[in-house]
Amino acid sequence: MDLVYFEQWVLKEFNINLSAYKSNQLHRRILSLMSRVGVKSVEDYIALLKKDKSQRQRFLDFITINVSEFFRNPEIFEELKEKILKELLPGNRSLKIWSAACSIGAEPYSLAIIMDNLSPGGKHKIIATDIDSTILDRARAGEYSFSEVKNVKKEYLDKYFKVSGDKYIIDSRIKNMVSFKKHDLILEAYEKDFDLIVCRNVVIYFNQDVKDAIYKKFSSSLKKGGLLFVGATESIYNYKDYGFDKASTFIYRKL
Repeated sequence: MDLVYFEQWVLKEFNINLSAYKSNQLHRRILSLMSRVGVKSVEDYIALLKKDKSQRQRFLDFITINVSEFFRNPEIFEELKEKILKELLPGNRSLKIWSAACSIGAEPYSLAIIMDNLSPGGKHKIIATDIDSTILDRARAGEYSFSEVKNVKKEYLDKYFKVSGDKYIIDSRIKNMVSFKKHDLILEAYEKDFDLIVCRNVVIYFNQDVKDAIYKKFSSSLKKGGLLFVGATESIYNYKDYGFDKASTFIYRKL
């Protein structure tokens, strides 16, 4: 039984399309995880995932890359803040924002903090989506470790978090600015009329055909002049093909 069969099983069992990922990289990661949990064959790994809930969740976390922190790459977030202030907010007190593949919620809450500072009292809508239901439950809880908030300015930490033991708990007002939903970037339709889409360090793991489809759908989901904010390790080289121009190194503008 090979990894292609495993991909088919994962699609049926979890509704996650692993064939969308770069195959060599993905297979190395799966084999590495199998080795770490002490199984030698795909059959044994499927059996383990069927019977052990904690291993199922470990696999989902591993495959959906749930690595996140507040204001990841702070200097790039400062650029985004400037673009929101100068390009999106003038004449618009109700921005529609999508944090795609939001993981533990650090990213959409970062966006909520930015909006609360740039436009206090604005009726902004922040939608945060991820494929993993368990991670969305954690995002809704809004509790974080020190390492996850290490990039947060002290003034923001004091204003938007309370400390309980070793946890930093997000303020309920910021929490209420974000609505979390389960969504699959590859298999499901996208909402429309966004002013800003944030999708960072996710699309880089997909093969080129899937990347193309996602970027086209992002473009069609943005308003004219809307912005797409990507991660510090990714660059859209053929951005004009999707109807974008470059607003800055990691920010693209819908034409």
